[in-house]
Order: sequence, then structure tokens, then C-alpha cells
Amino acid sequence: MKQLSDFVKERRKEVNLTQEEFADRSGVALTVIRKIEQGKTNLNMDKVNLVLRMFGHELAPVNSKELNE
Repeated sequence: MKQLSDFVKERRKEVNLTQEEFADRSGVALTVIRKIEQGKTNLNMDKVNLVLRMFGHELAPVNSKELNE
């Protein structure tokens, strides 16, 4: 499974945007983009979803029981 950091960085580069341009378009601070692309784990899910919506994706909590079934 692709890491969030790799996914966002690759997709951002595919659309030929700098981190600053991408932050502006997705409605988050530049620091949010940097944290995501650096693989930081203390991220606000709402902010991450603003970024992922640019690519038609969203994160949601998953019950660990569901993963094992």
C-alpha cells in the first residue's frame, strides 16, 4: 500500500504544482503539505482530507475488526 506522503507528493508533481501552489489550491497552510510529504504522523484528518479531495480521495477511520474479516 502506498504511503500517504508518497501519494500526495507524486500526485502534486503530476499536476506540476509547487508545495506552496498546492497548499493555496487545497485550502491548507504550506506547513500542512510539508508535514504530509515528510511523513509526519501528527496530522489533522480534516486538513489531510482537504488535500486528498484535490485528487478525489478521502481518509476515514476503519474498525480494526473490519480489516481482519
